[in-house]
Amino acid sequence: MTIPLIIDTDPGVDDAFALALAARSPEVDLLGVTTVFGNVSIDHTTRNARRLLALLGSDSPVARGADRALGDVSRPDARHVHGDDGLSGKAFTLPEDDRIDARDAVEFLRDTIDSSPTPVTIAAIGPLTNIARLLDTHAGRVGRLVVMGGGLTGGNVTPHAEFNIWSDAEAAHRVFAERPVLVPIDLTRRCAVDGAWLESLTGRIGTTLAGLTTRYREFYLEANGIDGILVHDAVAVAEAINPGILTTRPHLLAVDTANGDTHGAIVPGTHPVDVAEDTDVEALRAFLHERLSGS
Repeated sequence: MTIPLIIDTDPGVDDAFALALAARSPEVDLLGVTTVFGNVSIDHTTRNARRLLALLGSDSPVARGADRALGDVSRPDARHVHGDDGLSGKAFTLPEDDRIDARDAVEFLRDTIDSSPTPVTIAAIGPLTNIARLLDTHAGRVGRLVVMGGGLTGGNVTPHAEFNIWSDAEAAHRVFAERPVLVPIDLTRRCAVDGAWLESLTGRIGTTLAGLTTRYREFYLEANGIDGILVHDAVAVAEAINPGILTTRPHLLAVDTANGDTHGAIVPGTHPVDVAEDTDVEALRAFLHERLSGS
């Protein structure tokens, strides 16, 4: 039995790897993709999602979502990491496809969840604005909710906060009330892939994905002296399509929503959240490599 899956995303280089993983996994019925602001503007993330699915030969619909956080808070994007277009300046090299679902992301999510005969898994791999809005009316109807975000021991955009959670901390705090599986950077950093791994991807899909990493790879080389990339979002999607590939443990957590230095930090709280803490890293890398290589 396949897993009905919707990916909520802000492509983004690692989002591209995550979308490819879902589209190329026989366990998955990819019901659609919803987009959100984040790594770059909503115009770029929506276009990137549509073009990536065209590259992958997927006809899954794309619905455009939130262009700003709840409360209209505006925070800087991550174009310095992913490139001005979100894909290392290479979005134009992907097949053109401008078909966008007429519904906005939340309406699409509601309709798709309501019409599915089995519970729908959502992999939320960007800021959580769309998902928070959905849960205001559909809490309890969502199946499994896998979230990439947060850091229990520190952040990547501030010393305390990870980018996705920091971008809309209020939305993240709402989502934590629904007991998601949280895949934090504490684990995804351990699952980084190096330049040799990227260069060994084969086939049209694998080599195209590797080619989209140039700016992302340069950023990590400049920032950390490491030739490689973090595939944060693909790690979360791996758990969405293969439950148990990551080892989770419940924590009682909340999100700091105050506008201070710790805005967006994961803090002790009252919401039970299943946090991914461990995995067989080499087996996970092998799983990703096998699924992402080929025509």
